[in-house]
Amino acid sequence: MKNNKRREFLKASGLAGLGLIGAGSAFAETNINELPGQIQKYAGRAQKFNMSGYAAPKIETVRVGIVGLGMRGPGAVNRLSKIEGVEIKALCDLMPERVEKAKEQLKGTSHNPDGYSGKVYSWKEMFDRPDLDLIYIATPWEWHTPMAVYAMEAGKHAACEVPIARTLDECWQLVETSERTKKHCMQLENCCYDFFELMTLKMAREGYFGEVLHVEGAYIHDLLALNFDKNGYQGMWRLKENYRDGNLYPTHGLGPICQILNINRGDQMDYLTSVSSNDFMMKEKAEELAAQDNFFSDFAAKSYRGNMNTSVVKTKNGKTIMIQHDVTSPRPYSRLHVVSGTEGYAQKYPSPKVSRGHGWLNDEEFKDLETKYTPEIVQKVGELAKQVGGHGGMDFIMDWRLIDCLRNGLPLDQDVYDAALWSSISPLSEWSVANRSNSIDVPDFTGGSWKTNKPVPITLRG
Repeated sequence: MKNNKRREFLKASGLAGLGLIGAGSAFAETNINELPGQIQKYAGRAQKFNMSGYAAPKIETVRVGIVGLGMRGPGAVNRLSKIEGVEIKALCDLMPERVEKAKEQLKGTSHNPDGYSGKVYSWKEMFDRPDLDLIYIATPWEWHTPMAVYAMEAGKHAACEVPIARTLDECWQLVETSERTKKHCMQLENCCYDFFELMTLKMAREGYFGEVLHVEGAYIHDLLALNFDKNGYQGMWRLKENYRDGNLYPTHGLGPICQILNINRGDQMDYLTSVSSNDFMMKEKAEELAAQDNFFSDFAAKSYRGNMNTSVVKTKNGKTIMIQHDVTSPRPYSRLHVVSGTEGYAQKYPSPKVSRGHGWLNDEEFKDLETKYTPEIVQKVGELAKQVGGHGGMDFIMDWRLIDCLRNGLPLDQDVYDAALWSSISPLSEWSVANRSNSIDVPDFTGGSWKTNKPVPITLRG
């Protein structure tokens, strides 16, 4: 949509009243050079209510509405339909055929959701229903913050695909709305529930690595062909995201290692520096396609982010975090997941390994570790998760745990401060890349409560 049509939509849908028109909203990009001023603006902000450790009232049956039924949404429909205590009440997508297809996959189950589609603001009609407890958002990135904010304002908990925000202003909108409404705002970071990541979290908590001093995460995934596929992402939206230069997709690698370092819960990010290589492939690909198909002419005229971005963070407690992003180069998939401590070391790719010195533990020793350090949640639903699927089962564990917390009145494993902080790496890295890799302060979205917030629980007590 053109900007004037977007503004008409915002007025019609009520988002204008939520302060979502203007700098930092999904529809008006922030000047990246304004970031230091924005950080200073919020420095020392007093927390209105601490959502870390907050337990919302129990919900016996969680009534869910799902919006976005393209890439990720159908999988969520399938997984949630198999979880006890869930009722899928409503489904929404701009394209009616997607809604009908999702309803079709629920035939033979107890779920009979209403459909919303055909209009750009159909999702608002669904969000305004009084009989929903949770909105599950799987739309293009630019809609994540507006929809999550609107959901919380409408009295619903919000669970949103990654990244949940693209600008610092959006991060703060999420934090302030969640604190004011006392509604959960969870970023659906599935990698926090992968089996090896959960195992290393328990190992870290029980001191296996000694003092963890350095961690690494990444999203290295060759998506070049998919980004340029006209039948891939609707309207080529994900290709357009690559006009920005920084770590555009930090949370898959970052989430699990932040939990290991107790970020927002005992430690906090201090400052970040970031560097990108040049773009060696994307513009060349656009020009190659434009020579054959005029559809790609506009894309051939654009500049793209560098192939590899490397960002480094120093924490308040003196730890270091390295995060990488490369979705173009022809490399094997990797999220790195490195945990380095004073007494031990672990890494996931190319295969899960653990070390207590110069050499790796052998297969038998590794199996003993798996037996000892498999968390309760994996023992309870791990096999079922593998059967249901979703990136090997981690998607199902994530959804199961979200519903478990809502039904039992437990704090979420991932709160709004995690959502804002992990997503903020994108604009912060963009600023650093644009300013010769100078460092930039990382905002404290917790308002100082990171010093006393309790670590993410790894038991199912409660």
